[in-house]
Amino acid sequence: MNGLRFSPSSQVGVRQLKNNHIVERSASAHPQLKLLSFNIQVGIQTGRYHHYVTRLWQHFLPNPQRNDNLQRIARLLKQYDLVALQEVDGGSLRSGYINQIEYLAYQGGFPYWYQQLNRDLGHFAQHSNGLLSRLEPESLEDHKLPGLLPGRGAIVSRFNFSGSPLLVVMMHLSLSRRSRNLQLDYINELMQDACHVVLMGDMNTHAKQLLDNSPLSGSGLVAAHEGVPTFPSWRPTRGLDHILVSSGLQVDKVDVIDYPLSDHLPISLELSVR
Repeated sequence: MNGLRFSPSSQVGVRQLKNNHIVERSASAHPQLKLLSFNIQVGIQTGRYHHYVTRLWQHFLPNPQRNDNLQRIARLLKQYDLVALQEVDGGSLRSGYINQIEYLAYQGGFPYWYQQLNRDLGHFAQHSNGLLSRLEPESLEDHKLPGLLPGRGAIVSRFNFSGSPLLVVMMHLSLSRRSRNLQLDYINELMQDACHVVLMGDMNTHAKQLLDNSPLSGSGLVAAHEGVPTFPSWRPTRGLDHILVSSGLQVDKVDVIDYPLSDHLPISLELSVR
């Protein structure tokens, strides 16, 4: 896909798709914002535990079915204004050298997208997080998160939503509780001066642990869908994916979507400013 330029309003370069068929909607036309968080597992469809073994090769080599899965994911994303993606490939052998974030932005009609590369394995894998947006960010920052092992990150973006400043932090946290708390402590510092806050992503633990026994305790954030499981997608028993919001935001609707194209289910939320 050609026709990309860097958006001058961002701090690290939000790429903007130049496409005459895309109609940008201003913040004033968004009394309600529709958000989605989805760990897409680089487009691998996992429907049983044994698929982690039988489909392991797809983490290293291309598979024609992956493109079909990306098309189906793109159809889902079209319904949303702001999308956080985890476990996305930025263009390597396994994805057929397709930047999956750019591809989904184009197919979903998103004017703005950003790829955060967290583990660069050259031609073999480009482990990334992604942001897709219909609103133009006022600023965007790429943060590498602390932890016992490198390779985790957060995308911090600021928007003007219905005349109010909105801070959105998208992340993929560590499996280790110790590393996760280091990361949450770092994120807590980032949002200290913000009025309206949304945290979204694969946080690898349940909401009660996040809000009661982590550095987010006392932050005033609430889980819009506390207790609803998202993993594994074929028989969900654990709530690992979350959208947390500050008290000044009103949650109008929240869903865990039965869309098993990954080992995680996507979570969606519609919100407005109180």
